[in-house]
Amino acid sequence: MLAELERMTADEMEHAFLGVLRDADVAEEVRLPSRPESAGVARRLVLSVLQSWKLHHLLEVGELLTGELVANAVRHAGGRMIGLKLIRRPGWLRIEVRDSSRAMPCLILAPEIGYQNGHGLQVVNELADRWGADLLPRGKGVWFEVRTRV
Repeated sequence: MLAELERMTADEMEHAFLGVLRDADVAEEVRLPSRPESAGVARRLVLSVLQSWKLHHLLEVGELLTGELVANAVRHAGGRMIGLKLIRRPGWLRIEVRDSSRAMPCLILAPEIGYQNGHGLQVVNELADRWGADLLPRGKGVWFEVRTRV
C-alpha cells in the first residue's frame, strides 16, 4: 500500500482521501507519504473539509497551521508516512498530524538571526487557541485546536 501511495500524484491523493475526512462523525486518519508535496495535499484537504463543514472563518488559519505541522513532520520525523486527522466537537476544531518519531516538538521562542527554520511552531502558538503533542504507541501526534462559531 505504501508503494501505491508513493506513486500517487498530489491530485490523486487529494481525490482519494477527501471523502474520508469530510465525515465529521468518523474522525478517521488519512495516511500520506512523508514528502514535501504532502503539505500541499494536506492544506487542500483541510480547505475542502472546512468548506464542506461550513467553517469558512477557519479556512486561512486551518490551511496555514496544517501546512506548518505537515512540513515539520516531513522535515524532522524521518518516517515514510504521516497521518492527518480532523476532529470537530461542539465549539472546537482539532487538526492533528501524526508521525513515527517519538521526539517531541519544542517551541523556539527566539531563533537565531538569519536562521531559516524554527518559526513554524511560533506561528501555531500565535494563531491556535491551543496546541500540543501526544506520545502515541508508534510515534506522536502534534495538534492544534481553534474555536468554532458553529
